Amino acid sequence: MRQYLLYEVHCDYIITPIMNKAVIGDVNAKTEKKTSVTLRRVASLSLPIALQNIISTAAGSADVIMVGRVGQDDLSAVSLAGQAGFILGLILLGVTIGTSLLVSQYYGREDYDTIARIQGYAVKSVFVITSVFALISVLFSDAVMGIFTKDTRLIMIGAKYLRIVGLSFIFTGISQVMETVMKAVTRVRVSSMIGIAGLLLNVAFNFILIFGHGRIPALGVSGAALGTLLSRLIEVGCCIVVSKHDGYIPLKIRYLFCTYAKLRKQYRHFTLPITLNGLSWGTAFASYSVILGHLGNDVVAAAAVASVARNFAMVGCSGIASGAGIYLGTELGSGMTDSVKTDATLILKLTFAIGSAGGLLIAILRPFICRMSALSASAGYYLNVMLTVNAVYILVKSYNCVFNNGILSAGGDTHFGLVCDTIDMWCYSVPLGFLAAFVWHFPPLIIYILISTDELVKLPFYYMRYKKGVWIRNIT
Repeated sequence: MRQYLLYEVHCDYIITPIMNKAVIGDVNAKTEKKTSVTLRRVASLSLPIALQNIISTAAGSADVIMVGRVGQDDLSAVSLAGQAGFILGLILLGVTIGTSLLVSQYYGREDYDTIARIQGYAVKSVFVITSVFALISVLFSDAVMGIFTKDTRLIMIGAKYLRIVGLSFIFTGISQVMETVMKAVTRVRVSSMIGIAGLLLNVAFNFILIFGHGRIPALGVSGAALGTLLSRLIEVGCCIVVSKHDGYIPLKIRYLFCTYAKLRKQYRHFTLPITLNGLSWGTAFASYSVILGHLGNDVVAAAAVASVARNFAMVGCSGIASGAGIYLGTELGSGMTDSVKTDATLILKLTFAIGSAGGLLIAILRPFICRMSALSASAGYYLNVMLTVNAVYILVKSYNCVFNNGILSAGGDTHFGLVCDTIDMWCYSVPLGFLAAFVWHFPPLIIYILISTDELVKLPFYYMRYKKGVWIRNIT
């Protein structure tokens, strides 16, 4: 008996650790597999969106270069005129994030009729919003330009551009909503291909119309605006045609006018805070242009080029934010709430890697960007310092973008971003910028650095909100 007990103890001593290692190994293998699957799926959603963002930024860069070749005044005027489109773009970003949030969760439930109703209501909403912006841009273009600068030549050039490009706002809104719905039902590649095709057409039209070709006269900034208008019109047509195919959500006319009252209320509840957030953040960011616009043409031109470079370096994290929102939203809609926090942590690790790479890219390309820009010596000096600031800014901005536009929004936690961004911009960075520029009369670069600290201030609050986990919920 004693020998048997010794044998049993001996076996436990040898076998139990082996079994524990086997269990741990199995758990580790499953964890590694889950990590791999999550990253692969997020990447499959994010990469096409990031590619579209790259093309979009490249197209914007091409526009800046082409308009800059016409003249520095033209570049500055178009940059200031673009603030109206910038504000609208942020409002549309709020609408599309809210639309993606609802569509992705209902897609997890496989409720396709509700998705069609959401798309119809979203298209109707953006039509109303963009029509207002288009009307103001066309009829009051001089007054809009007068907000950003007192230079009469810049006002004249910018107003000419704004009167034409304002008409494109309506088509931009419709195409963005339809492409968002395609992405949220995992038709990401086709949606991105339509967007990329529209952007490439924009560049081609701009090249022909800005500088002229054959019998087509050189139209300068008017050509840039007309090229944008034509490309957006074609993009909307492609969206409507593609949406009629199987596996997509067609745009049904009756849903433009008829939506469930409960769904309308739900849509407004989650989308309105994001849209107001975009409006609040956008008008605050446009206030930076007001501040910089009164510091001189050289500062405006340098800031315009730095903004394009920053947007280019941010495309990866913008793609991750969109992909994360779709992926986590689908998980929440299908009831997989247990794994969402782990998946969000993986996405944040990926954000650090991509954000760091974006900042490093700016730092490496800084000499090339400065040489490439046809700016005065003073503007070139400003640009060099602004690019250095943005190399650091990008990493912080990447985290905030993924928190607000991806992780928190996936679960419908949209009110927090509105409160956080509004307090940060209107109680901190905008007053600080105006005081620094018009009361304390700081040098332009000091002012630029101060207003660039807005993202750093709100990062801890986004992180604490994420850690609380209140965003983990199924809203369907």
